[in-house]
Amino acid sequence: MTENTADTSAPKTASHDNEPSQKLRAFMNSGWADSERHDLALSDVGVWAAKRRDALSQAFPGERLVIPAGTYKVRSNDTDYVFRPHTDYVWLTGNQTSDAVLVLEPNGTSGHDSVLYFRPRADRSQGEEFWRDRMYGEMWAGRRPSLTETAKEFGLETRHVDQLADAFKGDVPTRVRRGEDESIASLLSGARIEQLKDGEFAATLSELRLVKDAYELEQLRDAVAITHRGFSDVLAEMDKVRQYGERWIEGTFWRRARAEGNDVGYTSIAAAGPHATTLHWIENDGPVNDGTLMLLDMGVENRQLYTADITRTLPVNGEFTPRQRDLYQLVLDAQNAGIAALKPGAAFRSGHEAAMEVIVHGLDAMELLPVSAEEALDPESRLYQRYTLHGVSHMLGLDVHDCSAARGETYRQGTVEPGYVLTVEPGLYFQSDDLTVPEDLRGIGIRIEDDILITSDGAENLSDAMPRTVEGLQNWMAS
Repeated sequence: MTENTADTSAPKTASHDNEPSQKLRAFMNSGWADSERHDLALSDVGVWAAKRRDALSQAFPGERLVIPAGTYKVRSNDTDYVFRPHTDYVWLTGNQTSDAVLVLEPNGTSGHDSVLYFRPRADRSQGEEFWRDRMYGEMWAGRRPSLTETAKEFGLETRHVDQLADAFKGDVPTRVRRGEDESIASLLSGARIEQLKDGEFAATLSELRLVKDAYELEQLRDAVAITHRGFSDVLAEMDKVRQYGERWIEGTFWRRARAEGNDVGYTSIAAAGPHATTLHWIENDGPVNDGTLMLLDMGVENRQLYTADITRTLPVNGEFTPRQRDLYQLVLDAQNAGIAALKPGAAFRSGHEAAMEVIVHGLDAMELLPVSAEEALDPESRLYQRYTLHGVSHMLGLDVHDCSAARGETYRQGTVEPGYVLTVEPGLYFQSDDLTVPEDLRGIGIRIEDDILITSDGAENLSDAMPRTVEGLQNWMAS
């Protein structure tokens, strides 16, 4: 571990900041107590992350592997979004610090040496970063860990990010996990990088994350439990929901996400009335009126950045109408069929196909299809998708749509295995202007979504504690 390399770059300030005097500079660099944390030990996530790095190392022997955390993204002018590190970086380190880069350097034997480069807390005895820098300064943006603290907590050799360019020496094939952020591109310009194989690197990382380890399952259960409490918070404030509409739902759920977790795992969908027919309705600015349904698709991202993804569709006034009840029961029956179809070795699409079988025969019984159920289910037809729109499942974990870079033959055309966590979320959506359905159905959207763990002999619904039957939902709202 190399303890500190002075960063000579000027602090990031704003045009309206005052220029300090030399006397102030000298005064600011003295009189500070030692704030180093000496109580840190290797964290649980650090132990698991080391095992994950070993698995990645075995997949790419003899190659340098580079995984950046990313940096801040501008929201507007000189304000940034709250930082959230790249998922692969978190999975391999457990660390959540910005402007960090994990490098796995081949060690000449059969493995790699791991070094974490990042921007540590600035030294208060010299320089101006700690009290003038708006992005990294401790007095502006909060405390950053030291190199020593991070090394202890995550079991990694640590170096200042200013030394990152020194890592790319020698004719070593290098793979970089590139995401949307290209903040380290200038530092990598002189390295030999096999850019054509970057897709293979991303795919391998996603595929390594398909099976969740015990630590990850614990975190997902935690995220689901907090999400359950967030939904209950909304139902406990239905008087305010009716007064302020969808905005109150979003804000109420977010409060729980921040109180117990890190944030929401994705922008909450608080869709009431006809807004429920828009799959990703995130404006959340509409009214919530009695007699209609509200579709709530929300998930808490816990403090280790694992997210739940759960949807419930509820009657605003606490009671389904007969028509709403029948439609809801059809979607619930489809979801139950989809969950039952998932077991080790089953095709990933088996849950979708089982759910659609139920949905299509239900639509046929309601005389809503222009063709027979059998013809509608034919892959050359699938006319039913006018009312269902989306697939039933996706992987879940550190990302709400987890492992998205995995190869199709491994993921979507593959089979499910013990340790997979995926959603099952059938829906019915009748658009307000759809003349192919009866008028009393137009503007109704229903989706039910739960988070499913594939076990050694079947499937476990991680969110099963949240009511989802007609009676269960009505009792939940009444209580």
